[in-house]
Amino acid sequence: MKILVVTLSMLLSLSAAAQTTISGKVIDSKSQPLFGANVYLEGTYDGGTVTEDGSFSFSTQTVGSQTLIISFLSYETKRIVGDISTFHNLEIILRDDMETLDAVVISAGTFEANDNSKVSVLKPLDVVTTASALGDFVGALQTLPGTSTVAEDGRLFVRGGDANETQIFIDGIRVFTPYTPTANNTPTRGRYSPFLFDGITFSTGGYSAEYGNALSSVLSLNTIDEPDQEKTEIGLMSVGATLGRTEKWERSSLSVNASYINLSPYIALFQDRNDWESPYEGAQGEAVFRRKFQSGLLKFYAAFDTSNFELTQEDINLADGLRFKLNNNNFYGNTSYQGVFGNGWAIHTGLSYTAAHNKIQVMESDIKNQEQSAHAKLKFKKRFNSRLKLHFGIEQFMTDYDETFFDDTINASYGFKNNNTSAFAETDIVFSKAFAVKIGIRADNYKLSNQFTLAPRASIAYKTSANGQLSLAYGDFYQNANSEVMKFNPFVDVQQAKHYIMNYQYVANNRIFRAEVYRKTYHDLVKFDTAFESFNSEFNNNGSGYAQGLDIFWRDNQSIKNMDYWVSYSYLDTERDYRNYPTQAQPNFANSHNFSAVAKYWIDDWKSQIGFSYTYASGRPYTNPNTNEFLGETTKSFNSISLNWAYLIAPQKILYASVNNVLGFKNINGYQYANTPDANGMFSRRALQPAADQFFFIGFFWTISEDGSDNQLDNL
Repeated sequence: MKILVVTLSMLLSLSAAAQTTISGKVIDSKSQPLFGANVYLEGTYDGGTVTEDGSFSFSTQTVGSQTLIISFLSYETKRIVGDISTFHNLEIILRDDMETLDAVVISAGTFEANDNSKVSVLKPLDVVTTASALGDFVGALQTLPGTSTVAEDGRLFVRGGDANETQIFIDGIRVFTPYTPTANNTPTRGRYSPFLFDGITFSTGGYSAEYGNALSSVLSLNTIDEPDQEKTEIGLMSVGATLGRTEKWERSSLSVNASYINLSPYIALFQDRNDWESPYEGAQGEAVFRRKFQSGLLKFYAAFDTSNFELTQEDINLADGLRFKLNNNNFYGNTSYQGVFGNGWAIHTGLSYTAAHNKIQVMESDIKNQEQSAHAKLKFKKRFNSRLKLHFGIEQFMTDYDETFFDDTINASYGFKNNNTSAFAETDIVFSKAFAVKIGIRADNYKLSNQFTLAPRASIAYKTSANGQLSLAYGDFYQNANSEVMKFNPFVDVQQAKHYIMNYQYVANNRIFRAEVYRKTYHDLVKFDTAFESFNSEFNNNGSGYAQGLDIFWRDNQSIKNMDYWVSYSYLDTERDYRNYPTQAQPNFANSHNFSAVAKYWIDDWKSQIGFSYTYASGRPYTNPNTNEFLGETTKSFNSISLNWAYLIAPQKILYASVNNVLGFKNINGYQYANTPDANGMFSRRALQPAADQFFFIGFFWTISEDGSDNQLDNL
């Protein structure tokens, strides 16, 4: 018995000697205890929880070098590596996790439309539920501040820049021909259906170093990563029909959309100011294939559209009017891959190809052009921690443009081949939840003009309160001349703009307020000495200009039950000397004041969503040859009120109707003057009005889905 007692005593002594106590205190950067934080040894069950005073203590039998892990919600996880004997009386400070929802966000010059974004001023469905947009993402974005109302064009004009200064990307890859071609004084539309996109980033200035060859703005569209279910979508409309299908498999999915538009029946009922020989007819098809891998996502996106029409437009200098005929075919395809490696590394690579063909007849002149373009991009990201991220990459842009012109006196061919190489690097540094910085630089080599440019970019964001923040941004931006110039002289220098932006943003309780002031200066803009770009034009880069102003945005979907609304206002002060301008002046596409109001209201008893949209724009400058002042007079203000109504017939069947400019405002886009004066020495004129003052639309939409309740209400 004595031997047994001695043996047990020795074993207990050895066991006690093998136990090591790990202890310490866990606090935040303000020395406040982090009650409930977890502390444990990696690869073991040994650990404890921090008490109310911030202390912790637990025992372990492990020995040697170990890793102590300390974690707590909304804080960065900390790892301490060392000998187990040193883990006592520790003082551990956890830093805030900078990726939490209450952290500061760089917002200067950028509007997000993304359900997954921390701060979204729009949602993807807003693109197609805005009454005035007619299902076009560009139309919806024109209700945001910073854009000008140019009703006869239809493209994005941003902060005093013309439409060519905005570039569009799909899944980070450039779209070279984003709009359908059209006749003068007839607005175009974006080629791509909004139904396949779930994220939109619209930068009105100061955008990332990742994007180049754009003086004013970037619009980035992201296709849906993963559809929620299999479904078929059918649409019968007063102007055509649509059909869509989504298939899902274990690791892949395919979405296909097709549409056919024919305006002949509509124009037969509602004649407009044009004399149509063949009204607009077009067909469009899109497809997105997705394939998930263990550490990445591969996407293939392809879109094809074709359109044709023929009409005669009124012309003050032609008794029989101006005859115009167009046939267009366009293909765009891109493939992109996003994947992650170990140690915080990620990759994003992609390639796009565009093939566009146009056949145009203007009176007795025939014009044929074709463009083939490609964009290849390779980008890497490194996440060091929630406070420091770096991304960098290289890309190549290639364009081959050819055009032929033929009439009774001229038979000519011309064009250009362009090849630009770019590299970029940018870092996000988050010093605290209240202060963050983004710094980047972009390098571009422009082959045709033989120029190398460096473009620094910087943004700063500071959180002024729990719900408010202030942001600043600066950037240099360069861009080739547009194809209308380069097809006659491909060797003109690149154009430059500098952006200065200050932004305040307040977000709370489903409300958002943004106010932004900016200044933009232009240098090296292209000028020529003829009425328009032509064979005998002399081109130079002596142009310049500026744009400055104030943008205000307010959105609220909380104050009024079942109602979501937003309002925006922009003040623009801009002048420029470019093209064939004899002096610096406010360009004819710029409005000094723009105002938009959009509202959507759901009525339970009617099973209906009612939409309202109002647009106001002050008059735009025009030149009256009866005076000596260039762009010295302005048109009357633009006004338009649009309404839409979506009625839920059954869970998956919707009847939809809309009216644009419901009050029939007689808007004037400008004036055309006679080439020669009359007997009194005065130049007569005619008003340039829209082809129709109003547009009516009605459609029936049917969704056949797995759950039996999904419908297209969010798409209307």
